[in-house]
Amino acid sequence: MPNGDVQILQRDQPEGVPPLPLTGERTLPDIPEENYWFRRHLAVYRWIAEHVAGRRVIDMACGEGYGTDVLAQRAEAVVGVDANPEAHEHARLRYRRPNLRFERDLVDRFAEPCEDVVFLQTIEHVVEAGAVLDHFRALGQVAYISTPNVLTLAPKGAERSGNPWHVHEYRAGEFRALCEAHYPRVELYGLFHARKLRVHAWALRLGWDAVHPRLRLTDRFYGWFTPSIDERDFALRPERACDLDRALDFLAVCWT
Repeated sequence: MPNGDVQILQRDQPEGVPPLPLTGERTLPDIPEENYWFRRHLAVYRWIAEHVAGRRVIDMACGEGYGTDVLAQRAEAVVGVDANPEAHEHARLRYRRPNLRFERDLVDRFAEPCEDVVFLQTIEHVVEAGAVLDHFRALGQVAYISTPNVLTLAPKGAERSGNPWHVHEYRAGEFRALCEAHYPRVELYGLFHARKLRVHAWALRLGWDAVHPRLRLTDRFYGWFTPSIDERDFALRPERACDLDRALDFLAVCWT
């Protein structure tokens, strides 16, 4: 998150590509402090990319465009849709492939036939979520929709995270019910920490947060640890093989 009035911008952008500021509303690559969230989202995009190979895809609310570009590495054709003018211009200039283009539009208005719709970490921002899902169902055969788990996002005992941009934050049961009300077949997955993030979680349970400040290791350790995280430090697991209440995020795969 931005600190006070200090604006945090993406680093090392290609020539002619304006860097985007970190606002707390969207996730960005090329910002070391944001790397955990970027990799957390990228892990899901890479999983979806393997399932949309050779298909026509729309990435709704694509933001900076990094995930749209990942999808385009496997899909036949991808359209990234976002209403924000700065994000749209950045994505259009930065990510270029013959099978990739970006359109500036609203997710509930953009209408182009496709096979798959991708809508990640955005439904919690939507007032009329059901209407948006109906719109997606009319466009394609499969929808990939993700959202954070309020049980692990919010402070312990709180009803919601306090994120000012979130309209509604979901538990697994209500997220499943929302998707099943608009699609006849839904499979739910949970995203979890893996590899070094799992080790870090164990260390926290053993009291690491009380140790590193006393040893004056906080800045040195997290200055190395956070940028070192990659998408392999997250694992996506089907509902039958996990406890969704402990998941970081949910991914619903919805078929028409």
